[in-house]
Amino acid sequence: MRYRLVIVTSNNGKIRLRFWRATYQVLVSVVIPAFQSSCHIAQALESVLAQTFTDYEVLVVNDGSPDTDLLEQALMPYQKRIRYLKQPNGGPSAARNTGVLQANGRLIAFLDSDDAWFPGHIANQLAMLAEEPSLGLVYSDSILMKEGVVVGHAFGQQPQHPPVTFESLLAEDCAIGTSSVVASRDALINAGLFDEQFSRCEDFDLWLRMAFRGTRMNYCHEPSLYHLLSPDGLSSSLYLMKCALIDVYGKIASTMPVSKAQEKLIQQCIRRTKVRSQLDLLKQHSASGEYPLALEAAERARTLAKSAKLNWAIFGLKRAPHVFKHAYNTYERWSHFRDRLRATHSARSLKRFQPHAELIFDEGKLPPRNK
Repeated sequence: MRYRLVIVTSNNGKIRLRFWRATYQVLVSVVIPAFQSSCHIAQALESVLAQTFTDYEVLVVNDGSPDTDLLEQALMPYQKRIRYLKQPNGGPSAARNTGVLQANGRLIAFLDSDDAWFPGHIANQLAMLAEEPSLGLVYSDSILMKEGVVVGHAFGQQPQHPPVTFESLLAEDCAIGTSSVVASRDALINAGLFDEQFSRCEDFDLWLRMAFRGTRMNYCHEPSLYHLLSPDGLSSSLYLMKCALIDVYGKIASTMPVSKAQEKLIQQCIRRTKVRSQLDLLKQHSASGEYPLALEAAERARTLAKSAKLNWAIFGLKRAPHVFKHAYNTYERWSHFRDRLRATHSARSLKRFQPHAELIFDEGKLPPRNK
């Protein structure tokens, strides 16, 4: 019989030490970080309990959430099915790290508290691992939801170009969605787990370190979960996400023994991401009518990349900002119309996958509990 020391915080903030008795070793540990997630956590847990594969444990890590009372009420019906851990707020990296370190499973399956798996998610990922035993991480496509409506799928927005390697991850030719990941616990720990200094792109940083260390990765083309696009999430600001991406690139270049070719690729990625970040600011300031700030962003982008569109934008912002505003608003209306058409087409093409999912992601509407 094995024992583990678990550090748990009480409601009054005091730290308690508890020995956790583990009487068995499961194959998969499901790690769910919880922060302001009382409205969604039940649906996430229902999707776990609906899995066709059953040799798993569930760890819910309360990362100092301000809605702890509501969260614990939502967790009451599941208290016999989960391990509930509490800690002071440390961000998503700290919460996932706690879950991984306290896990009993050989494999770790990550699930964000506002996402939901299809019933066959774990079984499908394990089938990939069984087919290629040398793999240390597998992931899949996901159906993207916004305000209860299907708006596309992850691989549609970011197509994958195998194989999954350190270089393809750097260049974003392959992109890993965290809630779809099933990975070797040992590989996660050996790579150093999630860097707790990052609140954005912390997962990207870890996947890069794992790939660099030689962890083999692959993916399933078919979606196996619903991923909620939240306007309030940490990934909702495109500009801040790109700033975090640049920080990750810089860290990898300065802390890992990359080759000259890899260093060159990293610098190209940094330059490209800086351009994109300034374009995000250009759009943001143009939409809010802050034309001097929009002009500054456009000029910074032009110093990094030559573009006829940028030249026209700078000319318009300097000479005729009101004309530029009209042209930009027209472009935005066209973009929204195009995106709606794409979302409609994507939703139709994804219908063939949805019969496999017993949970329909709809905020405010939770499915009945399984008997």
